[in-house]
Amino acid sequence: MNPKEYKEQLLQSLHKKFIDYPECPLAPLGRKQEVFGDGNPDASLVFIGEAPGAQEDALGKPFVGRAGKLLNKILDVLDIKRSEIFITNIVKCRPPGNRKPSPKEMKLCCPGLLEKQIKIIKPKIICTLGATALEGLLDLKQVKITKQRGKLMRYGNTPVIPTLHPAYVLRNPKALKDLTQDIQAALSYTDN
Repeated sequence: MNPKEYKEQLLQSLHKKFIDYPECPLAPLGRKQEVFGDGNPDASLVFIGEAPGAQEDALGKPFVGRAGKLLNKILDVLDIKRSEIFITNIVKCRPPGNRKPSPKEMKLCCPGLLEKQIKIIKPKIICTLGATALEGLLDLKQVKITKQRGKLMRYGNTPVIPTLHPAYVLRNPKALKDLTQDIQAALSYTDN
């Protein structure tokens, strides 16, 4: 069995443990399903967002709404296939009204799941999308993503490049250049 198949089996087994996780504080608040993540289980680059939105909740896949379409366009411009990367979120269940998940929800929604996903995939770099993703991954408080974006950080031994959330760029089109540059910087780590 090759490493990709082995990691795929590990991720599937992990996913089964968290389907309809009863302790999740977001589960009883109206989400349809948890959104585990999607993509290459042997990816060099992992994107981490905040939380599933309405379309993600309905389809069970991350970044399939408007923000996901923008991310896909950026990936196309940079000649990256979505099937080559892995995309997930800090929380796996949709908060009501697409609100920001609370720090408690970030800790209790499928606790340890994101950490285990990262340990299985072993990416060369992580790119967080938006302040909440960076706060949740690195246990930080009130990050100003416009000040932190593009600055190299670490999650254990794994480099992290924080960047803007594509939804922010949809509201602030001039920031598209920054988002694209940060993703391009993250890509440079996958060549090593």
